[in-house]
Amino acid sequence: MTFRLRVPRPAHIESDEDEQQAWKKKLVTELEGLRRRYPDAQVQLWSEDEHRLGLKPVMRRIYVAEDCQPLAHINWKFEWLWLYGFVRPETGETYWWIIPYVNTTLFSRVLQEFAAEFKLGPNQHIMLVVDQAGWHISKNLKVPEGLHLMFLPSHSPELQPAERLWPLVDEPIANRSFENLDQLEELLCARCRSLWKQRELIRGLTSFHWWPQTETLL
Repeated sequence: MTFRLRVPRPAHIESDEDEQQAWKKKLVTELEGLRRRYPDAQVQLWSEDEHRLGLKPVMRRIYVAEDCQPLAHINWKFEWLWLYGFVRPETGETYWWIIPYVNTTLFSRVLQEFAAEFKLGPNQHIMLVVDQAGWHISKNLKVPEGLHLMFLPSHSPELQPAERLWPLVDEPIANRSFENLDQLEELLCARCRSLWKQRELIRGLTSFHWWPQTETLL
């Protein structure tokens, strides 16, 4: 028997593996049902998540000479912004928004812009996988025509493909200090534009082996 040193994958103590497996089957069933309800429309499967970033530095390990002690000059400040990331794992397509807060009103606006960007309506539908954050499940949320929300089981971020975006987003800001949020936002905009072009990289990270492929569904 061969052994290797590995870091365990975090799993919430309240997560339910049986519920997670049942949800994977439900995702396929719901997607197939959507295709049957709109047989003449294009149906896609996306996921979305939010990532908080701010002036508190993101620290990461770096490779250095064995006798070198690296330094990262930082200046902690507690100001934040939020990055909304949409991904279509099947193709690696992404869509991004940078917003100062998270709440139901702003999420409604982002969904409206997302729907407009991809021309959702009678002939174009997207099932969007999201977690059960309060602003996602609010009764006051305005969901545009052609968009259908699919909620993850509680405490199950490992089922969320969009979670895989955040280590990539963090790469250019790690071990750096920013004077203000404008500086951070400028760099994030450039990073999102870069990732938008790297579809194969994104697809490889987010297209889980169990993730439904809409082109093969009946």
